[in-house]
Amino acid sequence: MNNVESILGLAMRARKISTGDTIFEDIRKKNAKLIVICEDASANTIKKLSDKCQFYGVKYVYIDNSNRLNHAIGTYNRMAVAILEEGFAKKIETCLMKG
Repeated sequence: MNNVESILGLAMRARKISTGDTIFEDIRKKNAKLIVICEDASANTIKKLSDKCQFYGVKYVYIDNSNRLNHAIGTYNRMAVAILEEGFAKKIETCLMKG
């Protein structure tokens, strides 16, 4: 487990992550500070999320696969998450940009 997964796990335990359809609501309400999208998500999912993020000015990054994301947050079948706290968002973004 690396740094990004640890931070995602901490954010999940701190309840600073939203998943599922709640992500779109959080983007619209500007609650989401960062969206983490799996590269193995469907093209439609990636397009919907990236378009919504661009429209509302929310940053987004990609993580290499859904297994890594799901293992980190302790769930299954998630292709994206919204990070709701600025500190977690910045740390995840810097870790993913390095690696």
